[in-house]
Formats: sequence, structure tokens, C-alpha cells
Amino acid sequence: MCMAVFKKCECGTRTVQFHLRDNVLSPEVITRLFCPDCPGDSVFDMKSMVNDNGWIIEYDMVLATMQIMQGRMISLEMISPEYLFDQGYACWLEMYPGEKADIQDERQRIIALKKQDQQRYLQEMIGWNINRLAELKTKGWRKAQAA
Repeated sequence: MCMAVFKKCECGTRTVQFHLRDNVLSPEVITRLFCPDCPGDSVFDMKSMVNDNGWIIEYDMVLATMQIMQGRMISLEMISPEYLFDQGYACWLEMYPGEKADIQDERQRIIALKKQDQQRYLQEMIGWNINRLAELKTKGWRKAQAA
């Protein structure tokens, strides 16, 4: 059973839902979140933070390392903020924060086709997904790069 994990950014304007792969890590591993609008008074620390298009996630790397090493054949050197994010242990639930809201109208328009013409609906949905993923890759979103 997956648990819903929400984190509010440091300036308090945005809340993001996180995915914790297989519930290996506890929600406390994500210590702070900075949206692109958060004040830049915190220094970026490569040892505990990952940057995804201006969004910065800070992890408790001691806790993350302890939790991820339990029962896993993985070397200590592999565990980094990038590893936690890119392997899905503590990353956005969506491809990027706010994606679900951003695509809602477009998605609903395509879903409406399902009742009228299923073949066209399938073609539109497949094409739309392929084009969105290509656009997200171009924009540099980390999860899109791995897809």
C-alpha cells in the first residue's frame, strides 16, 4: 500500500505530492522543498539536494542511506540525491510538480473523443503522450529523461 506524501515548499505557496518507491524510504527523508519562487537564501548542497528545473529537494541522506541499505545489495557510493530521485525512491508523483492540473483540459478534450470515435481517441491519446514526453525531455525534467 502506497502512502500519500505531500510536502509544502519553503515559501509556502506550493504543495507537491511525492512518490516513495515500494515505501522503502519514510516521508521524513524529504526534509525541505524549494519551488522556483522560494527565496534563494539556502546554498545548494550537492550531497543532500537534487535540482529538477529549478525545483530543489533536500534529503536527509543519513536516514535515506540507512533505510535504503536495509536488505539491499547496493554499494554505499551509489546512494546520492540523484539516485534517490532518478530511481524513484523519493521523487515527484507526476512527471513534474503541477503536471496533473496543467494537462487536465487537454486530456479531457481527448477523452471526450472516446465516446465518438474510439480509433481516433486511441491515436490522439498515443500521439499526445509521445509529444508531451518529447516536450518534457526538451525542457529537461528528470523523470522525462528516464522515460
